[in-house]
Amino acid sequence: MEKSLFKVSSFGLAKGKVLVSEDFAAVKVIDDLCIGIVCDGVGSALAGGKAARRVVNYLMNNFKTRPRSWSIEKSLRHFIAGINSILYREGMDEYERPEYVTTLSIVVIDGNRLYGANVGDSPILLFRDGHMQEISFSHVSDEEGMEHVLTQAVGLAETVDPYLFENNLQTEDILLLASDGLEKVLDTQEIEKRLKLGATSLVKAASRKVDDNLPDDTTAVVIEIVQESRKCTLKQLDLSIPSRLTRDQEIDGYRLVEPLIQNERTWLAEKKGVKYVMKFPPLKAIDDEKQLDLFVQEAWNASRLKAGFFPKAVIPRNRTVRYYVMEYLEGRNLKEITSKRALPVEDAINLGRFLLNACQYLLKYDLAHGDIKPENIVVVQRHGKKVFKLVDFGSIVEIFSIASRAGTPSYLAPERFAGEPISEQTEIFAIGVTLYELMTKKYPYGEIEPFQTPTFKTPKPLRHYNKAVPAWLESVVMRAIERNRDRRYEVYSEMEYEITHPEKVKPYYPEGVTLFEKEPVKLYRVLFTLSLLLNMLLAALLLK
Repeated sequence: MEKSLFKVSSFGLAKGKVLVSEDFAAVKVIDDLCIGIVCDGVGSALAGGKAARRVVNYLMNNFKTRPRSWSIEKSLRHFIAGINSILYREGMDEYERPEYVTTLSIVVIDGNRLYGANVGDSPILLFRDGHMQEISFSHVSDEEGMEHVLTQAVGLAETVDPYLFENNLQTEDILLLASDGLEKVLDTQEIEKRLKLGATSLVKAASRKVDDNLPDDTTAVVIEIVQESRKCTLKQLDLSIPSRLTRDQEIDGYRLVEPLIQNERTWLAEKKGVKYVMKFPPLKAIDDEKQLDLFVQEAWNASRLKAGFFPKAVIPRNRTVRYYVMEYLEGRNLKEITSKRALPVEDAINLGRFLLNACQYLLKYDLAHGDIKPENIVVVQRHGKKVFKLVDFGSIVEIFSIASRAGTPSYLAPERFAGEPISEQTEIFAIGVTLYELMTKKYPYGEIEPFQTPTFKTPKPLRHYNKAVPAWLESVVMRAIERNRDRRYEVYSEMEYEITHPEKVKPYYPEGVTLFEKEPVKLYRVLFTLSLLLNMLLAALLLK
């Protein structure tokens, strides 16, 4: 994972001798996404400082878990409107007037693209080629003598209309988000001089200039673009996409042997006697930028996911056309292996652990596989042992990113058919369906065709089809494929714990099952005991 795309810093000081600042700020880097926020609580408001903290935390948390199918602009508008409504309503409820009021400046950097928004007068500045320029818009009064009066702030009115902007960034650009207290003390030249030293240097220089008696709370967030995103670099390479590929064709020393899928964009290739898999962009990517973006993302993911869960993949440095290369796996997928007989229980347990560990590894990158099924799990022999490999880099997506039916219908969780995004719980469902199918040779909810809207009836227990499955494993799988996600495992680690600690697994019962169906023996014992006590009581009464 690239960790040096940005150099970030954040720092703030309270005014005068005040101990707690009304400003609040945060900056986070997640993979090649960077989010910086500064809020300046309005001093005349009773809860300005609280509002600043609330807005920063709300926006940061929502951006970390936003539906990736949303554009960043849509996310900015939606989240800002949401927190504005919350703060305005709370102010009216508690004070009968707006008191949770704050300015807001936020930037979101995705690759080399800058997205920003501001409400109020906290500036966002861009330093490029030795010059500083404000790229935000100050919402202040135009009337003479009223220039300090805000015309907009978060929490000030029922609705808010943020100023939104976007632009491209380049290496060595520096962004500065600051409360207005910074510009009250330092002029543009002083800011430019210290900007590269970071937020702490800027704010402390301002404090020293006024003998540590700042006239206003002063906060800064500094984001320096250290290098371009690897993903952006890959896309910008001047490489053609071959429109026709044929057997024995040579590309950069790789000889194409035979196509591995029908569209003839994935090939078995050979170089110096070693077999490889070469994957080329779809033909649509020649004219469709979105298709090219998807292939670049796929190649980038394949090359950076360097773990034993997946086949090794590289993007050769000196390519003459667009493609990436993977190791060729000498093995068969689990759909082929189990075509005649079910997967042994021990192998199924090991597979469950493998899939959950692979998914947890992907989660570190905010990714989900998106198409877990037997066809995408290859079994190879290494030193006499079975080793699983998860394939199909093309299906890997950012978690929460897709709200479509992308994937194979029979393995999609019910909520995916209702338009909800991919998540840990939907991936757990796919793992559960895969294990169920491999051990029973049946789909728990039947085979689902594309564009079909399925009805999810209660599935039969695994042991109805395969008596070799232990009760605890049946409980794990049945809980993983629960239609009601409130009864399904919530996170990978929860399911992994149970599959590795059979003695801790509680029996699973479908929703609505009666006590008699759950524990008939216990119920009979209770009834027998009650009957015995009643008979003893009757006998005692008759003897009187």
